[in-house]
Amino acid sequence: MHSAQVLPDGSRIRWVEIPGVEPTLVFVHGLGASSAPYFAPAAAHPALAGRRSLMIDMLGFGISDRPTDHAYTLEEHADALAAALEQAAVGAADVVAHSMGSAVAITLAARHPHLVGRLVLADANLDPTPLPQTKRPGSSGIAVYRTEQEFLDHGWKETMDFVGPQWAATMRLAGPEALYRSAMNLLRGTVPTMRENLEKLPISRTFLYPAADGPRADTESLTAAGVCVMAIPDCGHNIMLDNLDGFAHAVADALSA
Repeated sequence: MHSAQVLPDGSRIRWVEIPGVEPTLVFVHGLGASSAPYFAPAAAHPALAGRRSLMIDMLGFGISDRPTDHAYTLEEHADALAAALEQAAVGAADVVAHSMGSAVAITLAARHPHLVGRLVLADANLDPTPLPQTKRPGSSGIAVYRTEQEFLDHGWKETMDFVGPQWAATMRLAGPEALYRSAMNLLRGTVPTMRENLEKLPISRTFLYPAADGPRADTESLTAAGVCVMAIPDCGHNIMLDNLDGFAHAVADALSA
């Protein structure tokens, strides 16, 4: 385990690192997750093994610190991640990110372009999302609690029960304030939006999504912007867990193109 101080108050981001050849692979988890449990099998897969790999936890999640006075906007997540990657001397990394982590990775590439050489996004959030009216998994489920205090009072426990034992295993490591603020900020998105930033990035970009979702309405526009869109079979939202072989080979293909 390695770490880097990323805030003046001493808060640190931590990651699990596997030594290997450059360029570095940086794995970024989704909301309420942690990179090592979600990405370690992919990092060790024969299609990707041998690379220097950082399975990094965003501030507020996993093994990283959880300051309660931090706003946890996507921009702040990206800047904190950038500070850690600078100290880790990753150079222009190949960043592989999932879900909310993809939104942060896009923001990272837009704000700190020297740190990202290529980008692989797994089922990314690209657009702002209206506040939900009913509870469901993900950031939308957390956002049914309209105030942070309501979430802290009873939403935290209800969310742990609602998401089930697998997701709760990593979500319970998150700071409750970090989880709520990150979820709400993910729904708000960025300005320009994550989609707009993604389409403008001058680097190799690949978007992976579950084939079971059916054809994406935005495939044509993403492709026109130079983004490679790939459907992965036999998986749901957690592509790297549901179809490890398909995910690892898709990432390897994206990084060899």
